[in-house]
Amino acid sequence: MKLYEKYRPKSFDQVIGQSAAVAGIRYVLNRGWGGKAWFIHGPSGAGKTTLARIIAAHGADDWFIEELPMARDISIADLRVMRASMALYATGKGGRAFIINEAHGMRRDVLEGLLTLLEEMPDSACLIFTTTSAGKDRLFDDCEDAGPLLSRCINVELRTLGLAESFGAECQRIAIAENLDGGHDLAAYVALVQSCKLNMRAALQRIEQGAMLEAPAPVMPRAACLAQPEPKAVAAPKVKQWWQQEQSPLLRKAV
Repeated sequence: MKLYEKYRPKSFDQVIGQSAAVAGIRYVLNRGWGGKAWFIHGPSGAGKTTLARIIAAHGADDWFIEELPMARDISIADLRVMRASMALYATGKGGRAFIINEAHGMRRDVLEGLLTLLEEMPDSACLIFTTTSAGKDRLFDDCEDAGPLLSRCINVELRTLGLAESFGAECQRIAIAENLDGGHDLAAYVALVQSCKLNMRAALQRIEQGAMLEAPAPVMPRAACLAQPEPKAVAAPKVKQWWQQEQSPLLRKAV
C-alpha cells in the first residue's frame, strides 16, 4: 500500500491544516447527513478526496460508498443506475454515498441529468464532488453556467498557504515510522514539501522513493571554523624591471 493511502486520515481530527473547512463540515453534519450535495475544491494534494471519504463514511458503510475517479467518464446510463441505487435500502449506517472526482470534466448532458438527480435525492443518500482550484476556475467548459449545480451544493474550499511546516512535520513523522528517514531535521522536510508545491501526496511519494534516506551532510560547528588557522600569505616572486636586469657584455661595452 502506498504511503499516502496508508496514512490517509480516517477522521476529521486527523486532518492537518484544514481547521476552517473541517469546522464548516462538522456544523453542516450536525444538522443531518443525507439529502445533501458537497462541492470540495482546492490545490492538488490538499486533502479533497480524504475529506470526501470522511463525509461519506459519516452516513454510509464502506460497502455503500461508490467513488467515481473521473467525472468525464460518467454517462447518462450511470446516472440512471445511481438513481436506482439511492432508492434501495442500505444496511449498517443506512446511507449511500457517491464521490465524483475531477468534477470539472462533466459533460453538459450529465450535468443536466445531475440537476434533476439532486432535486430528487432522498435523505438516505449524498453526493460529493471534488476538483482542483484550477478545475473550478474552468468549471464545466462545455457549459455556459455552472451556477445551477453549485447553488445546490455545500461549498468547501481547501487551502495550503502557510502549511509547509505542518505538512513537513507530518512527513517527518511518517518517514521515521517507516524507517525512511536518514536523520534529517524538520527544515529538510519543509523544504521537501515546498519543492512539491505543498502537495502532501507528492511529498510522501518522494519519501517512499527514498528521497530522505541519505544522511544529511555534516555541518562543522562555528567554533571549529574559527579555530582553523588562516593560510600564510606567500610573497610573490620579485621581478626585475628591464633597467634593473643585468646587461649583456656587448651592451656594457657599447655603453
